[in-house]
Amino acid sequence: YADYPMSKIAGEQMDRAINLFSSMINASKKEILIGGSTSINLYVLSNALKKFINKNDEVIVTNQDHEANISPWRRLKEIGAKVIEWKINVETGELEIEQLKKLLSNKTKLVAVTHCSNIVGSINNLKKIAEIIHKTNAFIIGDGVSYAPHGFPDMKELGVDFYTFSFYKTYGPHIALMYGREEILEQLPNQNHEFLEDNYPYTINPGGPNHEELVSLIGIYEYFNNLYNHHFKNSKIDILEKIKKINNLFSIYEEMLANPILDYLHKRSDINLIGKNVIENKNRAPTISFTSNNKSSKEISNILVNNKIATRNDNFYAWRCLKALGIDTEDGVIRISMTHYNSKEEVKYLIDVLEKI
Repeated sequence: YADYPMSKIAGEQMDRAINLFSSMINASKKEILIGGSTSINLYVLSNALKKFINKNDEVIVTNQDHEANISPWRRLKEIGAKVIEWKINVETGELEIEQLKKLLSNKTKLVAVTHCSNIVGSINNLKKIAEIIHKTNAFIIGDGVSYAPHGFPDMKELGVDFYTFSFYKTYGPHIALMYGREEILEQLPNQNHEFLEDNYPYTINPGGPNHEELVSLIGIYEYFNNLYNHHFKNSKIDILEKIKKINNLFSIYEEMLANPILDYLHKRSDINLIGKNVIENKNRAPTISFTSNNKSSKEISNILVNNKIATRNDNFYAWRCLKALGIDTEDGVIRISMTHYNSKEEVKYLIDVLEKI
């Protein structure tokens, strides 16, 4: 942001990246910050939100989430908060909203919940969950890391207070975005340099963003814009409307890709498919986890890799979810992660290899 040409160009490009992404997710540019990772962003946010937490206040976390949206909130026990766990149904792996209602009280200060499970694949109704939580005047923190690769969310439509996702999941570099409602961000204590006291969202972004990686986010916008121009004719609609059309395109295509795999795994008596066995109206992501009764997850994963299928076995930082489901957290699950650049031929090849195994 200096006056010499190269610095001015860099500053303008950084601003352009922020402005584009605020349009893509329907947020103000004062409501988004770019940090090193989702885990880092949530730890900093947790430290800032201590301002609103008193001794014996209640914090609700799930055992379905990735650890990034669990451990920062569990640490609030250190200042006297009571941590309550919203547990999955161990038969289905799902979080049930009726169970949340039983946990909420006038002492609830925040609820951290994933938008989409990176193990179960289920897409939780974050909009409905947010409406319920706000009736108790608590905050809701949504983790969109496993949701955003399948379509960027509309922040105002979701109605959440905070939301996070990682750009390396959305075809970009290893940095992450955090959204926060402006009226809350401006109340949070500064976590950055003293002279930035009143300059949110930088107050929740110690050291500021990585400049060159922030600028590279323009490439993600260009990718989505190119996808839109390839499939649609009307180029005069705004960025958010383009994103919604691409999201719908992703949903239809990914449903067509994933359902044959889900159907195959569901019908096998020796396979334990986790989560719903069919995608309908984007009720789950094409993130498919399973275990076998006959072979370890590591063994199956190795065979898939040797057949040039990019997958792995792990707990994927959702070890609490696996533990609740009675799955060995070391061997973990085999996870197949489909997305819009996969093909029907790849699906057929995957099923053929699984059949041979």
